[in-house]
Amino acid sequence: MLREIPWEEAILVASPYPYVLAVTVDKAGKPNAIGLCWWTYVSWSPPMVVIAVGRERYSHECLMYCGEFVLCFPSEEQHKGAWLCGTASGRDRDKLTEGGFSTRPAKVVRPPLIEGATVCLECVVKESHPAGDHDLFIAEVVAIHGDPEKKRHLYSIGYHALTALSHDEVPPLA
Repeated sequence: MLREIPWEEAILVASPYPYVLAVTVDKAGKPNAIGLCWWTYVSWSPPMVVIAVGRERYSHECLMYCGEFVLCFPSEEQHKGAWLCGTASGRDRDKLTEGGFSTRPAKVVRPPLIEGATVCLECVVKESHPAGDHDLFIAEVVAIHGDPEKKRHLYSIGYHALTALSHDEVPPLA
C-alpha cells in the first residue's frame, strides 16, 4: 500500500541507480574521480548529460577549474575502486591509483578515460546551475568510447552498496 515515507527510505526503495565516475582534473593537472548516481542524459542532438555535484566536494572545485569531465560507467570488475571514488575525497589522495584504475588520454578533453569501463563519455561543460546544496553541470558529449565485451556495469542500491547489471540480461516487461 502506498504511504508517505521519508526521503532516505524513498532513495533506497527507488534504487538501483546507474553508478558512474566523473573524472576531471585539478589545477595541477592531477586527475580525480567522483562516484555519482545523480546524472542523466538531457539532449539527443547534440548529445548532452547533466551531473549534480555538491559544492563542498573537491570534484566541484576541479570541475569549476577544468570545465571538462569524462563520465565513465565502471564495469563489474571495478566495483571496489568505484566505491572508493564515491566514498573518499581526492583532495589529498590519488583515488584512481588506490582504486586500481588504469587510465589513458582522452581524445578531446584533458581528463583521462578509465580503462576497463563499459562506456566513457568525454564531456565539455556548457552551463552550471545551482540546485539546493549541489550544482548541476550540463555538458556536451564530444567523444564516446565503449567496450561491447564489458556488458555489466555498476548500479547503486540506495547509496549503500553496488551491484552489476547488463542491458542484455534483463528481459523487457512488455
